[in-house]
Amino acid sequence: MNNTIYINTNKNQDLAEKYAQIRKHSEEICKPLATEDYVVQPVDDVSPPKWHLGHTTWFFETFILLPHFPGYQLFNPQFNFVFNSYYETVGARVIRTDRGNLSRPSVAEVYQYRKYVDDNMNRYLTGNSYTAAIEPLLQLGLNHEQQHQELLLTDIKYILGHNPLFPGYKENGTPKYADAAAVKMIAVKEGIYQIGFNGSDFCFDNELGRHKVFLNDFEIADRLVTNGEYLQFMEAGGYSDFRYWHSEGWEWVKQQQVKAPMYWYFIDGKWMHYDFSGLTDIDWNDDVCHVNFFEASAFAAWKGMRLPTEAEWETASEYFNWGRRWEWTNSAYLPYPGYKKEPGAVGEYNGKFMVNQMVLKGASVATPMGHSRKTYRNFFQTHLKWQFTGIRLAR
Repeated sequence: MNNTIYINTNKNQDLAEKYAQIRKHSEEICKPLATEDYVVQPVDDVSPPKWHLGHTTWFFETFILLPHFPGYQLFNPQFNFVFNSYYETVGARVIRTDRGNLSRPSVAEVYQYRKYVDDNMNRYLTGNSYTAAIEPLLQLGLNHEQQHQELLLTDIKYILGHNPLFPGYKENGTPKYADAAAVKMIAVKEGIYQIGFNGSDFCFDNELGRHKVFLNDFEIADRLVTNGEYLQFMEAGGYSDFRYWHSEGWEWVKQQQVKAPMYWYFIDGKWMHYDFSGLTDIDWNDDVCHVNFFEASAFAAWKGMRLPTEAEWETASEYFNWGRRWEWTNSAYLPYPGYKKEPGAVGEYNGKFMVNQMVLKGASVATPMGHSRKTYRNFFQTHLKWQFTGIRLAR
């Protein structure tokens, strides 16, 4: 007896179209690049755009086509070694710091790889081999690609923003939001609240385990900290006064000689910053961006306030606008109650990183449409600031 459940043809076609749309967007992000831009890795945390395009393709080939599409032939057997990121289950890989040494495969070959896999995925999704049981894995792959679309933008900005010529990526740059109205503090009453994902749509496994939390009375700002407000912190000696900093953060300031957010440059007596359009004047009413957890915490301490916890942010998120910056919280990235890692390589996706990281909530101007929700748990180490990260205050 055959117990395989096939999804209907219309849904097959819808999935194929969604797949094609998301995959196309990754390539559209890279269209403004010169060939040389695809292969640069200025620092360990930044991956070359060529690698992102290859890695997201490898995900579909390795986890969907190879095990589930009968007769599928690998595009290149060496690509598992080249484009595996951190999946120990899948085998050996090029270490992260060496991704910029991959002059081969060429950019052209990576695009050939994408077309080969996309053609096979289209045949798979619209054919008789695809079953409904694979849909969760497919959705994970599509959301994984969207995560890398944001990483593509942040890594491209780092690559071009640290080029001595400050070349522009696109003419209009990053959207700006003038919002210098006086801050209003939103009061949330003490009580028991629920956080975590609740629904039938896609979410990552680290959002699961909806649970109750007790919160004391707190207040949270209705808007983000602006560039002008952060400049006041700088001019007041914020980077030279240890009282505002965590011990580790103060060591970071001294060792790195930091004096401003990433991409800020003091030129001819005034502060400027690198935007996607090139080196430009700073809009002091726009949200401050590219600050790390240490800087966000120090600014909050200087203001006599603090960062919200993850539970506070998620509980209060319906009362303010969010989505322009990833917002640092004062919560460590840890599993929710009842969290269980999936077996195999998929289980390496989130759980293995639940140490030495802090949670960020919301989304940013680089986040793809449809890839944000209040339960989303982004996470980064305390010193990192190349993402589109900002500050919301609480007390």
